[in-house]
Amino acid sequence: MSKRLGKETVSGTPAKQSKHWSIGLLESMRDPECIVKQTKKIVVIRDKYPKAKIHYLMLPHENISSIHKLNSTHIDLLKEFNKIYEEIKIENEDHSLKAGFHAVPSMQRLHMHIISKDMVSPCLKTKMHWNSFTTDFFINYEDILKELKETGSIKKISPDLHKKLLATPLQCNQCSFKPKNMPDLKDHLMSHMNV
Repeated sequence: MSKRLGKETVSGTPAKQSKHWSIGLLESMRDPECIVKQTKKIVVIRDKYPKAKIHYLMLPHENISSIHKLNSTHIDLLKEFNKIYEEIKIENEDHSLKAGFHAVPSMQRLHMHIISKDMVSPCLKTKMHWNSFTTDFFINYEDILKELKETGSIKKISPDLHKKLLATPLQCNQCSFKPKNMPDLKDHLMSHMNV
């Protein structure tokens, strides 16, 4: 067994630098296997841990850390986000898609989620996963653009609201069913796939 010494192991082979998971989007943006679409300003990648049948992330090439760093100079960038989103909707017309941002992003890089409403995925595991896409924690693209046009910035939500939204009782996003737990919800979601 080799021992770590700085950036190398005793055996002389380079040790892997550990990178924080929150900056992982940068690597995915450069990985041809992940890229779905790309323009001069934007790249669309597959989410590595999709929470639905279709789950993409749209990111700017410009280094913007989150929605809270957007200002009125980024309105054209967001309009281009919408243009690409509309193309993706046409390409995936068999699925009902929505686009938006998490109110409190977990990853360091501005990214817009494009996700199908089926929410069927082995990566959808927790109530927090579910609520981050099915409550007001998920801010629709149109609302972000409107706020940016009206105020020139995106207001942060309070820590109390953040906690409350992610703790919201489970409810199906396609009907009034209230499951008792995530396995119950996931079984129920499959019934909507057969409609």
